[in-house]
Amino acid sequence: MERPTGITIIAMLSFIEALWCVLVTLSSFWGVGLEVAGAKAASAGTRGIMALLMSWGGVIGVVMLVSGVIAVVVGVGLLKLRNWSRILTIILTALSLVLLAASLLLTLLLHFVLLASIFDLVYAGICVWILWYMFRPHVRQAFGTS
Repeated sequence: MERPTGITIIAMLSFIEALWCVLVTLSSFWGVGLEVAGAKAASAGTRGIMALLMSWGGVIGVVMLVSGVIAVVVGVGLLKLRNWSRILTIILTALSLVLLAASLLLTLLLHFVLLASIFDLVYAGICVWILWYMFRPHVRQAFGTS
């Protein structure tokens, strides 16, 4: 069966996410490098804070790098119509919706930021569409499930 157009779109979104993860990883590691240089110049009293910031920058970089690799693997799996990538997409998208709901709730309760709220709502809409689309009969059939 031919690959549905929506699957190609979702795979491309996955590759865009991977690119974003790589950019965040690079900026995180670059920031760690700047913090190392700053820590060498800092006084002894602020070195503990700098060490904490450096460790968080490294953790964020590694997490984003792993996320980028997962996004590429899922995107390739979607293009090849592998059912495991469909299932993984459903799981990760549902998880994203849960995290988005928490983010939106915190944004609304703690400090209302219009742009952040709009971004969260648009992203949530995309996630809902992806979930809806992955359960469509013709999409399930393309992945070899009924």
